[in-house]
Amino acid sequence: MAEILLEVKNLKKYFETPRGKLHAVDDVSFSIEKGKTLGLVGESGCGKSTTGRVILRLLEATDGEIYYKGKNIRDLKNNQMRDLRKEMQIIFQDPFSSLDPRMTVSEIIEEPIKLNKIIKDKEKRFERVLELMDLVGLSRRLMNTYPHELDGGRRQRIGIARALSLDTKFIVCDEPVSALDVSIQAQILNLMKELQEKLDLTYIFITHDLSVVNHFSDEIAVMYLGKIIEKAAAEELFSNPIHPYTKALLSAIPRPTIDKKIDKIILKGEITSPINPEFNCRFANRCNYAEDICKKKEPEFTKRSKDHYAACHIF
Repeated sequence: MAEILLEVKNLKKYFETPRGKLHAVDDVSFSIEKGKTLGLVGESGCGKSTTGRVILRLLEATDGEIYYKGKNIRDLKNNQMRDLRKEMQIIFQDPFSSLDPRMTVSEIIEEPIKLNKIIKDKEKRFERVLELMDLVGLSRRLMNTYPHELDGGRRQRIGIARALSLDTKFIVCDEPVSALDVSIQAQILNLMKELQEKLDLTYIFITHDLSVVNHFSDEIAVMYLGKIIEKAAAEELFSNPIHPYTKALLSAIPRPTIDKKIDKIILKGEITSPINPEFNCRFANRCNYAEDICKKKEPEFTKRSKDHYAACHIF
């Protein structure tokens, strides 16, 4: 039986606003097997990045449970959480703003090792930095350069090396390739896949690009306004989408064909406010299939086939 590394139960994150509570993450549950990748997709503002940050406790959850290796990390004190963060890391979306512009490449990679007192000897720390640069494909001649002297791909390799500098087992990848050119995206994704196989890493891969997540993820969870509305194995989700929102997302993927016309699903209607939302289907206002029940009752997230879950009254 596969080992579950991370399990999230009924996770919630609300923000206070002058108009009420903004439900950024609302009753989200999922689990990830060790060595696997869960793709978390959805449009901007759906709560996917907030979910990643709450799991790492960079933001504190409003409610819910986060189990890492069977232990609820919401119960851990600050010093215990500091030790656990050696295993739980994040790769940020913007490789430039996430790096200190006043530090060289080697200093950026060395910093977590130094702060966590993993290697106290300076020469051994230097050797470890060189190993990490080799691991992520950074030329050693760049060790004394600064982030502004490098392109986006190399900057993101620095971010990956920094994330791997500790005893890393689990990484939240927060749109790690969205700020990069397409050709560089492929290089970074291939690198991350190689590192996963080599180091037995587990990923949450957050993105809005479904064509990327299909090739990179084992499972995909689709988010809409703070809720997961569908989850399945990557191949199953693409071949047999259930939720109307998932179908609309898949129809928007650009396809390199001129032989036949692809019918895109155009979503109309007003987006439901995430502030004090009613207990109904949050997608109902934009759904072409919505019925009265959709506007009166919230659909349950239920199993539809083997390892395929969806929250929809109609389908």
